[in-house]
Order: sequence, then C-alpha cells, then structure tokens
Amino acid sequence: MAMPNSIGFDHEAGESTNRSCDHQKPWIYKENHEFVILSSSPTPPIHFHCKDPLGDYCNQDTTISGSSQISANIDRLLAELIPKASQNGFIATSFGKDQNRVYGLAQCRGDVSSKDCSSCIQDAAKQIRQRCPNQANARIWCDYCFLRYNTEDFIGEVDTSVGIFYYNVDNVTDPESFKKELGNLMDKIKSQAVVSTNEGLGKGETEISPLVTLFALVQCTRDLPPLSCAQCLAVAVGNFQTICDSRKGCRVLYSSCYVRYELYPFFFPLDSNTTMANIHTSMVKVQP
Repeated sequence: MAMPNSIGFDHEAGESTNRSCDHQKPWIYKENHEFVILSSSPTPPIHFHCKDPLGDYCNQDTTISGSSQISANIDRLLAELIPKASQNGFIATSFGKDQNRVYGLAQCRGDVSSKDCSSCIQDAAKQIRQRCPNQANARIWCDYCFLRYNTEDFIGEVDTSVGIFYYNVDNVTDPESFKKELGNLMDKIKSQAVVSTNEGLGKGETEISPLVTLFALVQCTRDLPPLSCAQCLAVAVGNFQTICDSRKGCRVLYSSCYVRYELYPFFFPLDSNTTMANIHTSMVKVQP
C-alpha cells in the first residue's frame, strides 16, 4: 500500500510544533500514514469532526499558567469563535485588554455546510486546548477547518512561517503532461480565490485522460485582502516542485492559506457521476 508522508516546517527559531522543523536548527519530524484504497466496499460516512487533526503548533516560547488571565481570555475567546465561525464559516476577533488581549481566528473550508463547520470548529477548540494547554500562541489544522490564537495581532497578515505538507508517495506516469495540467488548473482556481465574492475559495477539476480527472482546491483565510491572498497561494503552490514533484496528491497547509490536489474528488458537492467506492481513499495513522 502507498504511504503518504507528512512533513512540516517552522521558520521561527526556538519554537516547536507537532509536525514541524526549524530551518535554523535542522530537525525533521516525519509521520507515516497508511494509504488505503477501498476498491469494492461501500463508501464510509464522511466525518466532519476534528478528533484526528492534520497537525498542530504550540509555541513553547509563549508559555502561560493555567490560572493566568490570558488563559482565561483564551477560553472566553474560543467560546466566541465557535458559534460565530459556525454561522458564517469564518471569524477573526479578539478578547481582553492591554497585555492580556488574545486574538483569534477560525475558518471552515468554504465548501462545507454550517452544521459540519460547527462540528469541526467545536472539536478543534477542544483539541487545541488539550494539545497546547499552556501556550498563548497555538494553531490547529483539521480536514475541514482551521483555528488559531495568539497574544500578538496577526489578523490581516500573511503567515507562512509554519507549514504542514502531505504527499502521496506514488508518482504520476506522465510527469510533464501532469505538471502542465496541474499548473493550468492552479492558475484558474487561484484567480477564483482572489475574487472578493468567492471569499478566498477556488476549486475546480480537469480531465487529464479519459479515465483520470484532477481535482484541486485553494483557500485563503478571509481576513486577507486579495493581494495578500495571492501572495500566500503563490508560496504554497511553489512547494509543489520540491515537496510534491510528480506526486498523485499533495496538501500544503499554512496559517493563511491552503492548497490541495488529488486524483479523486474530495470537495463538495461530490460528483454524482463518480463511483466513490472505486476511488475513495483514507489515511490511517501508523506509528513511525
């Protein structure tokens, strides 16, 4: 079975993350996942919770005590983020005063429903406090949502300092043709994402052979203006050549944007003409 790897990078020295490495202090955390192809069994239900996050980041330089005012403000902030993000798919706000003020952002993937968004955000808020209980700067990435908070105001700023990368270890059979089709599709959906009415979301598909379709999705956090969104997506897509060169699937997740492509449908609405039992994939965590 194919085994996608996940690798993360942290550009900020002295900070740690579940799946990251510091470029100035070169260490890498790798985690293997089993890539299961379900060829004949029925498609399992899609779960929108965040009980198994794609990754998290806890800045150890921002340690706080559980009884501090900042910790209490984080809890109050999360209590505000959950209902507002669930209703609108996005919220960026702050809570507290002066040195105890905490800034937060929560966003769901633009193709999921309010109900499913709510499920993901609620789990993300619970998970981030469990994984980063004593850090004032924390982030968590889930399949369908993203949540972060910090005592420094990051809202409206492009942040590619911490990244998480997933790739399928299988390569395509015609790399040159694939790269051309992928580049054209990415250009198209990046253009969609910077249109204000699309709220940072771009998605699409293209047929690369009679039997193979390429699906791709990009999204920026909705606090970014179009130019900043384009900047973040350019950095994210720029990783394809080094991290995901000729791979059948790839995900790049930053705090300000997200890009993904696969050779199976993964965004909604799913194509009713596609036989999901024949192409559905799932990743199962395996100990390194």
